[in-house]
Amino acid sequence: MHQPEMSSRETNIFMDYNATTPLAPEVVECMQDALVNCWSNPSSSYARGIGAAEKIKEARKYLAALVGTPHHEDIIFTSGGTESNNMVINGIVKYFKEWNQKQSKPLSGIPHVITTNVEHDAVILPLKHLQEEGLIDVSVIPVTNKGVVEADDILSAVRPTTSLITVMMANNETGVIMPISEIGRKLQGVNRKRLASGLIKILYHTDAAQAIGKIPVDVEELLVDYLTVVGHKFYGPRGGCLYVRGPFTATPVYPMFYGGGQENGIRPGTENTLIAIGMGKAAFLAKQYFNQNQSLFICFRKYLEEMLKMTFGESAVIHFRDPDVPFLPNTCSVAFLTRDKGITASAILSSCKQLEASVGAACHKDGSLSKILLNSGISSDLARCTIRLSIGMLTTKNEIDLAIKDLVNSIQKLEKTLKVVQS
Repeated sequence: MHQPEMSSRETNIFMDYNATTPLAPEVVECMQDALVNCWSNPSSSYARGIGAAEKIKEARKYLAALVGTPHHEDIIFTSGGTESNNMVINGIVKYFKEWNQKQSKPLSGIPHVITTNVEHDAVILPLKHLQEEGLIDVSVIPVTNKGVVEADDILSAVRPTTSLITVMMANNETGVIMPISEIGRKLQGVNRKRLASGLIKILYHTDAAQAIGKIPVDVEELLVDYLTVVGHKFYGPRGGCLYVRGPFTATPVYPMFYGGGQENGIRPGTENTLIAIGMGKAAFLAKQYFNQNQSLFICFRKYLEEMLKMTFGESAVIHFRDPDVPFLPNTCSVAFLTRDKGITASAILSSCKQLEASVGAACHKDGSLSKILLNSGISSDLARCTIRLSIGMLTTKNEIDLAIKDLVNSIQKLEKTLKVVQS
């Protein structure tokens, strides 16, 4: 198994790999080299600049291979997943307008977008903003009480003005994997009929931030037009890229801002050579060691869940384990039922001495109940005491044992404190 060693192990136990991952040692090494040897402007015409441009091209090829396309020009570097998602969503307004201008009988109204009620805010909020501006209409399809969206529910929401479907590949909080390939296959049939009827083609996007490096990601099987990649979710730096199936030719893509001609004019600005090289190396490693890493995730996640059940019994309720619904191999969403219902997941984690985990997405820190869990059929009582434990390549059985012990001590301490207060 590919399990890189950190130069100095921290005393804390990190189990929040869905939020972010540490840089792989090989990524650090190649980025350090890039700082010294690839500092030149990649757009320059002399040898040093050409060398930097070649390194970016190599990284682009690694990322293309990671998502299953032989066309490296389908990869557009961005600052991260949020920008990639926004580029797709904001582009729909112009796509609809340009398509309409070419028609003898243009469609009336505004572009319609279909999504789910468990998407990341990097999808939900730009959709909400455009809808509030009156630029798009949005249908939000609820997932079932198993946390998964049904393909037929997505496609039943299609209208004549539907221009985009965006569904995440795997949920960051629940670990549930969505039926992206099934939606893609059915959408192809829908689009063939629309083409014959003179309707706009529905473009298809998935945010694969949580899937890369954990489950197979192949754009040819998924049948998507756009796919979002986030470097710091698979042991790379905090950068991103967007896969576009044949930019300009097969699939429209529009810049969000304007400047130089970098990234074929789609993403202007001097290329961030360092981040691109780091992401490329991380992509190479993720593909090379995929089977070993996935086996590691499955092994340790199973061990984690066995230890939770052995230690807490029925007081540990593990969510989203329906046999018909696939889930990420590294993710465990678990509720801790305590004698006092006033003990929340946030309180448990705050009382832990070593464990670093989360009660939901890392970008939400206001203490409110997770809308993702509630929308996925988890009751408010269970959501209030649910912790997301996500393991990674540095996880060991010893760390899992220590984490379990830390949770036990935390809950016992909180129950004792509350008992004293109540008495």
